Amino acid sequence: MSDKVIEAKDLVRIYRSSTGLLRKKKKETLAVNKVSFSVDRGELFGVLGPNGAGKTTTIKMLTTLLTPTKGSATVMGFDVVKDPVEVRKRIGLILGGERGLYYRVTGRQNLKYFADLYGVSLQTRDRRIQEVLDMVGLADKADSKVEDYSRGMKQKLHIAKGIVHDPEVLFMDEPTIGLDPQASRETRKLTQSLIDHGKTILLTTHYMFEADELCRRIAVINNGRIVAMDTPHGLKGFVKDTAVIEVEGFGIDDSVMNKVRGLEGVRTVSATMNESKQVMRVQVCDAGEMLSPVTRVLDCKVLDVRVKEPTLEDAYLWLVEGHA
Repeated sequence: MSDKVIEAKDLVRIYRSSTGLLRKKKKETLAVNKVSFSVDRGELFGVLGPNGAGKTTTIKMLTTLLTPTKGSATVMGFDVVKDPVEVRKRIGLILGGERGLYYRVTGRQNLKYFADLYGVSLQTRDRRIQEVLDMVGLADKADSKVEDYSRGMKQKLHIAKGIVHDPEVLFMDEPTIGLDPQASRETRKLTQSLIDHGKTILLTTHYMFEADELCRRIAVINNGRIVAMDTPHGLKGFVKDTAVIEVEGFGIDDSVMNKVRGLEGVRTVSATMNESKQVMRVQVCDAGEMLSPVTRVLDCKVLDVRVKEPTLEDAYLWLVEGHA
């Protein structure tokens, strides 16, 4: 049997719609544009990209939820278009968010329903359900209604639902989105344990540290195309000659960022919220040379300025802004 568990070859997906009073105006949106990659047995392969980049559309094609417009894909050797039933028997789909569970019944009852849908035999069903409840840490809440679960507990139940039939391949689409730090950490730990149990996983995420921690290889997708594919360490090579000036403070708005972005020697500028403060990351070619010009144009309250080594997030920003 091939070690290539997932293979995508020149996948294309075009969404077509009609607009206007008589719906005569046709519109086409190219969501995925000739995407090709393969995932080895036992690998955790990451797909990174901004909203609308084509990550979820790619997963939907690989899990038989959407038909490719062009190209081909196989999972465990079965074609996703010609053999969708065989593909579905061998995969699990784990989504982030609130949807996909039945809130008015218990966690155990949810798993019984999905185990029956997946064709788990009655002889092994209850034992398997207890195994996955123990694995995800929900055994003590199994007989409580899902409507009483916390956000993190619901995500654990999503994972349990996705593995109750013991699939060989898992597709995880932003499984930690909206979770608090503790729940996110528990979800990452569960994900790693699934790899340790021999599963093959394709993971999409917005969180760079998550991809850096978990993934053996990563494909960066932007505007429907793969712009880079390598190990986390390899991707950081795109910014190996870059330093990062990190500014922590208040009032870091678009006008401040645009002033910094306009300086010669600045490569990219991004900002994130850190508790009640803001953190702006400025990629520069020479930190010693650029530190003074950057701080001079800061029209905001500055708490701290420091120089850091580039991270996977910096490589990602460099790639999705079209510099590769």
